[in-house]
Amino acid sequence: MTSFKELFDTYAWEDVKASIYNKTEADVISALQKSKRDLEDFKALISPAAASYLEQMAKLSQQISLKRFGNTIQLFAPLYLSNECNNICTYCGFSFDNKVRRKTLTEREILQEVEVIKSMGYDHVLLVTGEANQTVHVDYFKKAIELINPYFANVSIEVQPLDLPEYEALIPLGLHAVLVYQETYHREDYKKHHPKGKKSNFDYRLDTPDRLGKAKIHKMGLGVLIGLEDWRTDSFFTALHLSYLEKKYWQSKYSISFPRLRPFSGGLEPKVDMSDRELLQLICAYRIFNEEVELSLSTRESEKFRNNVLKLGITTMSAGSKTNPGGYAVEPEALEQFEISDERSPSQIAKLIKSQGYEPVWKDWDSILNPKTN
Repeated sequence: MTSFKELFDTYAWEDVKASIYNKTEADVISALQKSKRDLEDFKALISPAAASYLEQMAKLSQQISLKRFGNTIQLFAPLYLSNECNNICTYCGFSFDNKVRRKTLTEREILQEVEVIKSMGYDHVLLVTGEANQTVHVDYFKKAIELINPYFANVSIEVQPLDLPEYEALIPLGLHAVLVYQETYHREDYKKHHPKGKKSNFDYRLDTPDRLGKAKIHKMGLGVLIGLEDWRTDSFFTALHLSYLEKKYWQSKYSISFPRLRPFSGGLEPKVDMSDRELLQLICAYRIFNEEVELSLSTRESEKFRNNVLKLGITTMSAGSKTNPGGYAVEPEALEQFEISDERSPSQIAKLIKSQGYEPVWKDWDSILNPKTN
C-alpha cells in the first residue's frame, strides 16, 4: 500500500464499532494470556467486556513497561509560539472564529520563554502553534528551530501538517519528532468539527504520518481528541494506524497521547464521556498491545489521576505547562488553547516521580544515539 488511506478505506466505522462492543470476556482472557497481541486482541482489551479485568490489565501493563522502559518517566514542556489560526475547530480556543487577540512570538520573546523553561530543568521542548500558513509557516519554523536548538537536546513540533519537502527541510535543522493528531477518524464528524480552513481536508491530515515516514523523522506522535466520537472506535483506528506505520516506517519511533476534551472559552461539550477508569483501561490496552510505543499523559488530566497511573504504563509526562504563546514569561495571562488540570510545577512532578521509585528523565532517552552536531 502506498499510504494508510488505502488501508483505512477498507474499514467501515460502524462495523468496527460493532466488532468492539461484541467482544466477550473469553476474548479478553485470551488476549491477556497471549505473549503477542494483534488488533483483534486490542479490540477486546478496549471493549466493555474488559472493564472487570482492569486490575489484571494494570498489573500486566506495569510489568511490560518496567521491562521495556525501566523505572523512568520522561518529562517535556510545550512552548506555544503562536495562537494565530486560519481554521475553525469547534473545540479549540485558537479557532479562527474566536474573537481573541492573536499573538506570535518574536525571536526575542522565544528566547525569553526558553530561559524560563530551561530554568525549570527541561531539555526536551515541544513547539506548538495554531495553523496560520501566512504567519507561522515553514520559514518561521526554520528560524524557531535554529534559534531553540542550541538550548535543548530534543526539539519536537506540533503544528499544521506539512508537505514532504518541508519536513525534509526541517529535520536537518534539529527537528527530532512531530506530533500530528487525527482528532477523530470518523470522517463525517471530522468535517463537522473542522468546517473551515486547510484542516478540513481529512485525507491530507490522514496522510501526514506517511509523509513523515518518507522524510525519515526520528519519532512521530499519534492520537485522537477523546470526546469527539466513540473513544473505543477512534482508538482502534489509532492502533491500526500505528501498526501500519511501524511495519512500513520501521526506522521511526512512535508515541501515543490521550487528550480528553477540555474546556476553553465558549467550549464544546464532549459527545462521548470517558471516565477515569476507561482512560486507564485504554492506557493499559495500548501497553499490552504494543510494548515499544511511548505513552504520553499531559496536564489536561487531574493531579489524582496522574498520580495513580504514573506506574501503570505511562512513559512521558508534561509538567508546569502553559498553553498560550508567551505563557511562561512574555504574556502569562493570555488566552489558553485549553484549560490545564494539573498545575503542579516541574519540580513537584519530579519529586512525585521519585517518591514512587521512578527516575525523572529530562530529555529523550535515546538522544545519546542521535547527538547534535552544532
